Amino acid sequence: MTLRGERQADFAYQAVYRYMINLINEVSTDSRVKLPSLRQLSQRLNVSISTIQYAYSLLEKEGRVYSVAKSGYYAWPLAGSPSTLPSGDLLERLYVAARRPGMVVLSSDEPTLLVSLDATLLRLERELVRQYPRHLQAWSQPCGVWELRAALAARYTSSPTRCWHADDVYIGADLRGVLEILIEVLDLPGSTVIVESPCDWLILRLLQDAGVRIIELPWAVDGSLDLAALEGMLRGETVQLVLLSSAVSLPSGVAMQPRERLDVAQLLDHYGCWLLENDTYGELSFKSPPVALRDLVNPERLVVFSSFEKILGPEAPYGYVLTRQMSSELQRQFLLRSFRLSSIRQRAIARVYHSGRIDLHLRSLRQLLREQALDMSQQLDQQLGEHVTYRMPAGGATFWLGSTRAVDMREVFQQMLAQQVVVAPGELFSVGGLHHQHVRLSHTFHGQPSLEVVLAALGEALRQAQID
Repeated sequence: MTLRGERQADFAYQAVYRYMINLINEVSTDSRVKLPSLRQLSQRLNVSISTIQYAYSLLEKEGRVYSVAKSGYYAWPLAGSPSTLPSGDLLERLYVAARRPGMVVLSSDEPTLLVSLDATLLRLERELVRQYPRHLQAWSQPCGVWELRAALAARYTSSPTRCWHADDVYIGADLRGVLEILIEVLDLPGSTVIVESPCDWLILRLLQDAGVRIIELPWAVDGSLDLAALEGMLRGETVQLVLLSSAVSLPSGVAMQPRERLDVAQLLDHYGCWLLENDTYGELSFKSPPVALRDLVNPERLVVFSSFEKILGPEAPYGYVLTRQMSSELQRQFLLRSFRLSSIRQRAIARVYHSGRIDLHLRSLRQLLREQALDMSQQLDQQLGEHVTYRMPAGGATFWLGSTRAVDMREVFQQMLAQQVVVAPGELFSVGGLHHQHVRLSHTFHGQPSLEVVLAALGEALRQAQID
């Protein structure tokens, strides 16, 4: 079977999506069924792996399939309950539960649930298809189309001395793929890396799987970094690089103060250490930082990574990296990965940036997120006041809660699953046993049961899981 030329008005991923829906309906049973791999479907349908991956991501969002790390994709069984969830890794249990239809997913981090640019991107794509017929499109642009790379370079340029060019930007299929390339190019396996904590579990798992020695630098209760501890680590260890967020560090929801940023930049410069800056949430700060951390450090020892998904939505899953160094090795790794990304979709994103529409969208998104955060804060005070402590987040779509009493947070996780509610235990955001008394909650949830009912249930679960 081939999908090329089929229904000209459709994009390739839409045809793949329809094929997958039919396939899932054919194989659905009362037990989970493993679906074909990305490579198998790519060969079967004669489309790129990235197209297959995108179709799978849409099916995941709809709760039709779920992925298991290092195993593949599975179709949901026709019948099931929390008791049928896998009994292994906590993160795997969370992933599986979050993708089960009918679950209230308070563990997610999806800002664009409030507002996305999906419709705009699709409209721009249709316009661009007429301007760029298939036979005029480059067969392979492994580092991304020039228009989008140039748009990002302009976006990150802040002065004549802090400027970026299209050749400094590399675009991959998703954030995971970009991070895997960075781990390889920066030669991180076997090295020591300092990582802010709590930290996104995707980053932690990828570093851990690569054999990187991770030293966690926890954020203080007051939302500051322990600079003395950071200096001690840099002085006492052979550190390859430090991984810090550009503006807002999530899930903790904290932001460095201007003086802290300057002190961190001076420490990195003094010890000749690289900065790996996570800019995934850089555009989601409720208050823009006066100067980004990347604009204070030595640009010759700087790598910035991010993705479009948190600000544009699931229709823009691409990840990207900016650096002035290692260009030949980065180009080689992107060529080896053979990312065959939709050039039309990339050009549509580039137009969103070049037209200024991105700024209008971000203003609206940040305002909605801020309003949701304030509403969530009131709900937390009313429903969980005696059970948790928290700081108002400086941006993003989640809250980081700490239990006021010692609890078994895994037991809380299990109790909430029994009520078809998914929360994210804090231990997932550490590799060193930190944050066992914390939990991450999304504040972009809309649906039934109401947030009041869900938070009341969480309060009862925290009470029952107390450790004597």
